[in-house]
Amino acid sequence: MEWLRMQQWSPYAVGIGIGILSWLTFVLSDKPIGCSTAFARLSGMIERLFRGEKTLEKPYFKQYAPALTWDVMLVVGIVIGAFVSALLSGQFRLTWVPSLWAATFGSAYFPRVLVAVIGGVLMGAGARWADGCTSGHGISGTLQLAVSSWIAVACFLAGGIVTAFIIFRIFGA
Repeated sequence: MEWLRMQQWSPYAVGIGIGILSWLTFVLSDKPIGCSTAFARLSGMIERLFRGEKTLEKPYFKQYAPALTWDVMLVVGIVIGAFVSALLSGQFRLTWVPSLWAATFGSAYFPRVLVAVIGGVLMGAGARWADGCTSGHGISGTLQLAVSSWIAVACFLAGGIVTAFIIFRIFGA
């Protein structure tokens, strides 16, 4: 069980594990792995706490009901699993401003949180616009040989390369 305490696992082993999980998901539930719909459902559940049944009248939530579904539990499991993994590897610590950010932009808390919130909102909007997130398209969509998912993955890679170039070239991170 020493492998549970490793700080970093082999990306090949993890990739094989995700592939097997994806196969099992299709076999057991006939649904693809994805996270962005779960976040939409969670936001609907939060909205429902404040607005009640009016939330269910929205066209979006008629299609994606704000309910505790298997994909919501997948996201909860990812968070719990990451936490347990960080504890077991001895790497857990609360960090509001990562060292790379602090070295490049300073250690002020508010700008870091603001950029993180804006980035999260843009990622969420993009995932909903694309009708799927990186896990939905990159894992499940490519597994099904969906052309749209292969195009999405190519765009994810291109966007990541351009973003990394901008960050490291302009900001010298």
